[in-house]
Amino acid sequence: MGSVHLRRSASDFIRDCEVGLNLIVPDGIPAVKTFAKALLSNLCLLAVLPAVGLYRLQSIICGSDRTFSGWSQLFSLLPGQTGIYLRRAFYSCTLKVCRPDACISFGTLFTNPKASVGRTTCVGGFCSIGNVQIGDDVLIASHVSLMNGCHQHGIERLDVPMREQPGELEPISIGDDTWIGERATVAANVGTHCIIGAGALVLTPIPDYAIAVGSPARVIRDRRDGEAAEASAEFPQPTTGRGESPTASNHP
Repeated sequence: MGSVHLRRSASDFIRDCEVGLNLIVPDGIPAVKTFAKALLSNLCLLAVLPAVGLYRLQSIICGSDRTFSGWSQLFSLLPGQTGIYLRRAFYSCTLKVCRPDACISFGTLFTNPKASVGRTTCVGGFCSIGNVQIGDDVLIASHVSLMNGCHQHGIERLDVPMREQPGELEPISIGDDTWIGERATVAANVGTHCIIGAGALVLTPIPDYAIAVGSPARVIRDRRDGEAAEASAEFPQPTTGRGESPTASNHP
């Protein structure tokens, strides 16, 4: 009961600070709001320092990759605004890069400390993220998987279980100002200013300004000119009996 009480108290404190800030600070003074939010972030940074110290110590003994996943699981379970502030504080000390205005939602797991999260990037709930470099102003919906390529397990030999065959973890990147829709799985680089449809399976690199949907994902449009991409012209989407495209619902 004590831990629940403390968690609620911290959550109430942050919420009350933000509500009070909106009441007492006019919209014409954004610098004061920025300062107050920075103060809250610094308080949360102080709060996570003991956890960061334990993580560093455990990393020396067990290795950072193995240790990091457990701590990410722990911080993923912190609810509400408290969780957002504390996750950001923890990851700013443990990830390769985590900008102070990034938002990482409840239930999201990072599996590799080499990952990075750019400025004003928002990661939805229950995502799984490996060694991925996420740019600035990226929108990632919930239940998205950002994985390290398609060769994580060897499959060549039939006399050896696949889990024992050597694989390769391929770092990938998500470009600035890209939107990845609900439940998409991304295993290749995605360029800047892209849109990846909900439920898409990205197995090959996506160029800048592309809109890609489907499984496997294919480019259907370039955002710069609004015209259908060559891939869409060569492989038109099938329609249902009512003349609707079955991938229409795949857009974020």
